Amino acid sequence: MGSKADFEGKTIVVTGAGGGLGSAIVALMAERGARVVGCDQSTEALTNPHIASRHVFNLLDRASIEAAIPALLDRDGVPDILINNAGWTRAETIDALTTDRIEQELDLNLTGVMTFADPLIKAMATRGSGSVVFISSVNAIAHFGNPAYAAAKAGINAYAKSIAVELGRSGLRANVVCPGSIRTAAWDHRLAKDPEILGRLQRLYPLGRIVDASEVAEAVAFLASERASGITGAVVPVDAGLTAGYLPFIDDILGA
Repeated sequence: MGSKADFEGKTIVVTGAGGGLGSAIVALMAERGARVVGCDQSTEALTNPHIASRHVFNLLDRASIEAAIPALLDRDGVPDILINNAGWTRAETIDALTTDRIEQELDLNLTGVMTFADPLIKAMATRGSGSVVFISSVNAIAHFGNPAYAAAKAGINAYAKSIAVELGRSGLRANVVCPGSIRTAAWDHRLAKDPEILGRLQRLYPLGRIVDASEVAEAVAFLASERASGITGAVVPVDAGLTAGYLPFIDDILGA
């Protein structure tokens, strides 16, 4: 378990801080001593009392990102840790793709993330220290739908590795957490269509359940902390075993 002093004196920037996973990350980091800088697309999303400083911008709006960066650096300084958590998807299959949806999901989940992260990461490298954690997805490892989102998240995995390789000698570490399904508000639209969907979903997971936000936050905290000082360029699934293998094949074919 992490110590309550893991992040004492550290400034941690968390994007998507108002979401289900973002809120869990914010709470855990604050509990372990961090000064948390929360970023989201509205002030209403940033009411969490654990957030010490707030910045509002939209990853789909380059001008708002570019305005937020100097404001953040001026008010909060160069962060010790950057957690890129914000992301979103709705185009769930290839049939759902249109040119506009492809552009939106790539802009939000890859281009916008890199546009925001790049200057902060370079500032961390200039200082000579820092830890970056990206929230990607199991969709970047194997195909579970959401093709444009999956492509963007695969790009995030590659971007993290580039930081690890090129900026390691500047004191930076960069790692990726790839969650499986998490029971957050992101599932509400599916549950509205089919209230039984979670029961069927759990059958795919070797642990017999999906992960919760606190479990993903623990993995993020570990990779961000000095306890992971020798780990960089890693892509870590937190997915209750989903990407380890296809359990229904064992049940339905080998066990039939």
